[in-house]
Amino acid sequence: MKKQGFTLIELMVVIVIMGILAAVAVPKLFGMIAKSKASEVGPAAGTYVKLQDAYVAEKGTYIGSWKAIGYADPASTVFTYSGFNSGADIALATGKTVAWSAAAKAALNDCQANSVWTLDVSQNGSTGGAAVYTPKLTGGPTGDCAALTPNYCNIGGNKANCAAAGN
Repeated sequence: MKKQGFTLIELMVVIVIMGILAAVAVPKLFGMIAKSKASEVGPAAGTYVKLQDAYVAEKGTYIGSWKAIGYADPASTVFTYSGFNSGADIALATGKTVAWSAAAKAALNDCQANSVWTLDVSQNGSTGGAAVYTPKLTGGPTGDCAALTPNYCNIGGNKANCAAAGN
């Protein structure tokens, strides 16, 4: 009669290999989950910039509220969105205005809760009508949060200012 099955050593080798694979895969999985949750920031900010640019092109040297430009914050369980939600238009010449922000409701891996991604809006030059957007990241270790949203500093074409702010 032939014996069938695996020896104890073969089973132990398989268990050790599975343990090593799990030890490597689980931290990567948590990193990918955090990055996927943070991925909503870029498109939300990009949508805001496009709508605001269209409004500035139409109105001249004023930025409009979220309501005036037709922007609605994404329904999110991960971030709290805030900014210039309502009210009269603001002249671009008044200086930088925080017009859009997203605050993390909970920690995303090493990115702490309440870390904030913001977009400041200002006038391009002293007389130009175009808006300039300065993305910033504050709260917690900004490098850990920036790693989750690697393209955020490219929003509005003002990466130099984002990098200069330490983001």
